[in-house]
Amino acid sequence: MNNIDWGSLSFSYMKTDYNVRCYYRDGKWGELEVHSSEEVSIHMAATGLHYGQEAFEGLKAFKGKDGKVRMFRVEENAKRMHNSAVGTMMAPVPEEMFVNAVKKAVELNKRFIPPYESGASLYIRPLLFGSGGKVGVAPTDEYLFLIFVTPVGPYFKAGFKPVKMMISRDYDRAAPHGTGHIKVGGNYAASLRAGEEAHDKGYSTAIFLDSKEKKYIDECGPANFFGIKDNTYITPESSSILPSITNKSLFQLAQDMGLKTERRPIAIEELETFEEAGACGTAAVISPIGQIDDPETGKSYVFSKDGEPGPVSLKLYNKLRGIQYGDEPDTYGWNTVVE
Repeated sequence: MNNIDWGSLSFSYMKTDYNVRCYYRDGKWGELEVHSSEEVSIHMAATGLHYGQEAFEGLKAFKGKDGKVRMFRVEENAKRMHNSAVGTMMAPVPEEMFVNAVKKAVELNKRFIPPYESGASLYIRPLLFGSGGKVGVAPTDEYLFLIFVTPVGPYFKAGFKPVKMMISRDYDRAAPHGTGHIKVGGNYAASLRAGEEAHDKGYSTAIFLDSKEKKYIDECGPANFFGIKDNTYITPESSSILPSITNKSLFQLAQDMGLKTERRPIAIEELETFEEAGACGTAAVISPIGQIDDPETGKSYVFSKDGEPGPVSLKLYNKLRGIQYGDEPDTYGWNTVVE
């Protein structure tokens, strides 16, 4: 067995045994292939390299106290990758093939699934890109779909502790009618400089504003933003925000807990009225926000004065994690058990 210190894992890549691949050629998808190599051989004129025909997903598998392994809302990831493929004119991966490939990748690497007590999980990365060569700007006719997995710890080093973030006005992550609503690499490339500048200034990440007016909260670094006030869970509505599966789940759980829910534009000024704020996504689940600084105005919005997450965020976090690990009833059938 691996000599892995499960409790000390960071959110980084670790080599596992196998990855699963499938090629789209001659107008159809082939059979799933199992590979042990970490390398991929592609044409130097591949559209994934030159023209951004690329999309990816992120989901997790969890080992429960009962020994069962559960994947969280894998069908939602399949649907989102389908939308990303349509948005970048790639061959969509059929949902059934996507789910079977994810299951296979988890099964083949089961010795890397962290134990229940560790608090870690198995991160699953599906990837789709244009692998066929093309010099003119046009979709290619060959695509590669692959899945690798790696055990991970918390995305933010602080774990489930409030972090500081800063508002970034100098950079746009995505345009209103661009690719912000799909999960493609270009959005993340566009966010790197703002993220690094935030890190250099001591913040965990940068918060992006809408690129048109710079008045409203958009993405929260690599995650969705939410705020809590007046017994209401509020998250931004925008055509350039990636629809987070975690956010969608928290939205439902908030309703189950008796909170009102709103999806609407959130002006910067409204931040001072929130009792709690957080970033949510597959990687972090929930990262409570303790403070948001606005360098341009010099204003700070403080949500945690004692260094602890707010009560609603804590309750939502525990509920969602409980469902993912099998400790709470899976009322909506979100989990897929891998036998």
